Amino acid sequence: MTNFVSNAPLLDVQDSVRGRKWVLRCGDDDKIIALTRTGLSQTSAQLLAGRGITPQDAQNFLNPTLRNLLPDPSSLQDMDKAAKHILDAVQARKKITVFADYDVDGGTSAAQLIRWARAIGITFGLYVPDRIKEGYGPSEQAFRQLKDEGNDLVITVDCGASATQALHTAAEIELPVIVIDHHMMVGDLPPTLALVNPNRADDTSGLGHLAAAGVTFVLLVALNREAKARGMQNTPNLLDFLDLTALGTICDVVPLKGLNRAFVAQGLKVLTANPNFGLAALADVAGVSAPFTTYHGGFILGPRINAGGRIGQADMGAKLLSSDDEAEVIGYAQELDKINAERKLLQDRILEEAKAKAASLPKDHKVTIVAMEGWHAGVIGIVAGRLKDLYGRPAIVIGVDEYGAGKGSGRSLSGVNLGAAIHLAKEKGLIEAGGGHEMAAGLTVHKDKIEAFSQFMEMHLAAEVEQARKNSTFKVDVLLHPSAVNAALIEEIESVGPYGANMPEPVFAFANMRISYAKRLNGGHVRCAFEDNSGVRLSGIAFRAEENGMADILLTPNPPIVHVAARLKQDSWQGRTRIDVQLVDLALVDK
Repeated sequence: MTNFVSNAPLLDVQDSVRGRKWVLRCGDDDKIIALTRTGLSQTSAQLLAGRGITPQDAQNFLNPTLRNLLPDPSSLQDMDKAAKHILDAVQARKKITVFADYDVDGGTSAAQLIRWARAIGITFGLYVPDRIKEGYGPSEQAFRQLKDEGNDLVITVDCGASATQALHTAAEIELPVIVIDHHMMVGDLPPTLALVNPNRADDTSGLGHLAAAGVTFVLLVALNREAKARGMQNTPNLLDFLDLTALGTICDVVPLKGLNRAFVAQGLKVLTANPNFGLAALADVAGVSAPFTTYHGGFILGPRINAGGRIGQADMGAKLLSSDDEAEVIGYAQELDKINAERKLLQDRILEEAKAKAASLPKDHKVTIVAMEGWHAGVIGIVAGRLKDLYGRPAIVIGVDEYGAGKGSGRSLSGVNLGAAIHLAKEKGLIEAGGGHEMAAGLTVHKDKIEAFSQFMEMHLAAEVEQARKNSTFKVDVLLHPSAVNAALIEEIESVGPYGANMPEPVFAFANMRISYAKRLNGGHVRCAFEDNSGVRLSGIAFRAEENGMADILLTPNPPIVHVAARLKQDSWQGRTRIDVQLVDLALVDK
């Protein structure tokens, strides 16, 4: 069999409607054939080969279990120490508070710990900092407050590893702190009773890909083991917490490999069969039901939990997930659903204002940087992501308060190290604070320096952006005939999942399709249908089609013949099941 050249354009698409070259995700036929020899179908083999899975790894990848993948907790630096100190405090009936980040990963981590404590007859307190007033992570003021309230031990989750100054203050005021985190660390270790973080320099566990929710689950394994060693009999079944672990893992967009795949695959089963009380209530108000997938976690449940931290009460998500009070949980779920709706309206307004600002930038600009007074810091990261997708270049959105202080959030392209550029801008004194990683970063800048900062970023990243855009390709998994779209194919796609970070949902291409139907929907979406030359019909939808240019093609009076790139989804409504083709790109067919 002749191998495809991996970067050769698929269907000769060099410049799609969205400005991309299409290529096969895996162009190596030998890798695909090797996987089919294990008993996999051609389609499953193409999906796995495109995600770097070898025949030797295929079965573990397709059937990830905790039995095979859960490590010895002791492999994490300080894990045994943390478990011993927590059990010492529990048995001494000390006052313990969980200090959590305000996002889903923080909330699910806190809820796991609080529920574990309740199962053994102990109550842990909860502290979540306000995003706007306090910012991310522990502060000196927060630790002083917790000390004044009589706390004997604070356990930080999804934060704390970089809170050096605050942790020094905690040591000075004799407030014991245990840090459970997963963020990158630089410099000397801060003073703590224990610091569990697979991304600390001396940790050799190889678990740096875990979200905080995953690290917390491993901590619970260590706590149960330590409790049993001390003769305690009422330790909880940790499998009951896996829906929380899975949700934190999905929403923190960590790679779905190794242990993370087991957490998500097994956690979605728990979420479907016996969900956390709060998640069940939230699903109910959101109008979704089992079976649950990574889509529900990342796009339905997660945003509602995050909404509290973005524009509402910071601790509401963690309280929802940790409470067993029916009236309280329902109240939180309804409030979070309402706040999320408000967040969407706020986000949409800021997005339109940001697009208007971006329209005044030079057409050949390399980094989209926009700023405005009054933009809410809780949604600027989402807006930056939308601008990045819209313009195909890194984007930074800055909201300025009444005192001239700007809070910015950025999203980048693959191959453009935004975090490194932000660090350099800080070293040069252009911003007051900032950090992040290659794909995302945050910063603080005074409004008087925004122009100089923008000029620096434009010049510093110009070459990287140019190269990244030049190398940009759109990866398609399989070229299909439309007659192959059926329930069996959907089942096959799902069997290769779950999908998420570093494990993208499959994209299928359909060649030479006629647009047979198109209707504009509210929100800039377009409902559409396609037929091939033999009359086989596919029905679908193009989300945000007005924003990404596909609406201009779909709604034209004399629609052209097109190649279609899409994801496939099976939807059930009023007892009827259909397969939706969700468009992600179109390409005009030259005639």
